[in-house]
Amino acid sequence: MSDWNPALYGRYEDERTRPARELLARVPLEQAARVADLGCGPGNSTELLLNRFGGAQVVGIDNSPAMLDSARQRLPGTPFELADIGTWSPAEPFGLLYSNATLQWVRGHETLFPRLYSLLAPGGVLAVQMPDNLGEPSHRAMREVAALPSYTAHIGDPEALRAPVLSVGQYYDLLAAQGAKVDVWHTVYQHPLASAAAIVEWVRATGLRPFVDRLPAALQVGYLAEYEKRIDERYPARADGQRLLAFPRLFIVARKPA
Repeated sequence: MSDWNPALYGRYEDERTRPARELLARVPLEQAARVADLGCGPGNSTELLLNRFGGAQVVGIDNSPAMLDSARQRLPGTPFELADIGTWSPAEPFGLLYSNATLQWVRGHETLFPRLYSLLAPGGVLAVQMPDNLGEPSHRAMREVAALPSYTAHIGDPEALRAPVLSVGQYYDLLAAQGAKVDVWHTVYQHPLASAAAIVEWVRATGLRPFVDRLPAALQVGYLAEYEKRIDERYPARADGQRLLAFPRLFIVARKPA
């Protein structure tokens, strides 16, 4: 799969940063010595962490060189590291491990979440937000088009491109079993977007990437046209002409005993 496109991702930065702000608002820490932004992307969430914890050592972690380049331009002087969250193993514990809209791309949550929790210092917090939208029309349509004869040979099994997140109760149990005090909730955002094409542009930067990137250039146009047609049918214009993109997100805040 090609690298992430920071410019495309950033076209809806305000909307994408809103859940990051709301996750951070529920982190029950007055201060933290060491903070990691797991899946920092272009640095928009890292900037929130720097503003909240001014005296902390804040580091951004991502596996995308393009995103890290963008983050370094945005926040010169802040350390950013190229790493795979699935195997990341820091030498010292952290007061806050924060991850906004990233861990849905990392498989094996049954072991990943306890492992990340184990990297916390006493009293530390694991704070995570993940999209929970695989059942939404926007994502069902991706898989439907991928299953058409023109595309299936290139894309393969569309169900295998992103693992579904676990249930609220499963995340609670995973972390509560480690002794954590767990705060978990689910929110459905409603994003007004100007057109079906705008919805396609939104998901083109994230969830649609694994589908389109597997296609040769000659087939990408046709895939996107068929996908946009289905989006147009499933997200009708509202009274003001806007389309409402429903976007469910799952939030988890787990605190380690001091």
